[in-house]
Amino acid sequence: MDKKILVVEDEKEIAELVSYSLKNEGFQVDLAFDGQEGLKKIKENIYDLIVLDLMLPYVQGLEICRIVRNNPNMKNTGILILTAKAEEFDRVIGLELGADDYMTKPFSPRELVARIKAILRRTFTTEPQKIIKIGDLLIDKEKYTVTIRGNSVKLSATEFKLLLYLAERPNKIFSRDHLLDAVWGQDIYVDSRTVDVHIRRLRMKIERDPDRPEYIKTMRGVGYYIEG
Repeated sequence: MDKKILVVEDEKEIAELVSYSLKNEGFQVDLAFDGQEGLKKIKENIYDLIVLDLMLPYVQGLEICRIVRNNPNMKNTGILILTAKAEEFDRVIGLELGADDYMTKPFSPRELVARIKAILRRTFTTEPQKIIKIGDLLIDKEKYTVTIRGNSVKLSATEFKLLLYLAERPNKIFSRDHLLDAVWGQDIYVDSRTVDVHIRRLRMKIERDPDRPEYIKTMRGVGYYIEG
């Protein structure tokens, strides 16, 4: 692989473990041991993905995530947050700022590599993805069809658009207002609870137990996401 990865991690043993695991898979790896050094390397190099700790000296990881996501030249740079902070709040903030995935320490190096490869596949797919597969859920973007556990599901146009929007952005949490603008459009006035109604309908059609969803999850007080 010719993909270049930056690991921003102040614990040198962890940074070197991550670097060793990635180099074994053929990745090019740079290391930065604090946030300031990480930003300097980001400005001087082009990276395909950044493995980012949250609690860093000088510049915090969330600030680095925000800077990367606000730079149009780095729109295709993947971000995986790797941190000891396991609180739900930190996970939500990281994902809302544009991180592609989130892992907590201690971690499995094998799982870390697998998640990084998954992010890079999503980011650098050269052919437009025609079929989205998440578990037993299949969405055909060309035929506008959905199947779950091998069974065809009949959706309205809006239900399909909402499901597709979430499925194309797995693990990213979206507020009701964001989904209203993205799916219904900014020029159409619809009550935000309309999103809840459509999410409920989708769950009735694709979930085994709509009250304990496997696919369309709720982050209480924040919004909805599909767990990919």
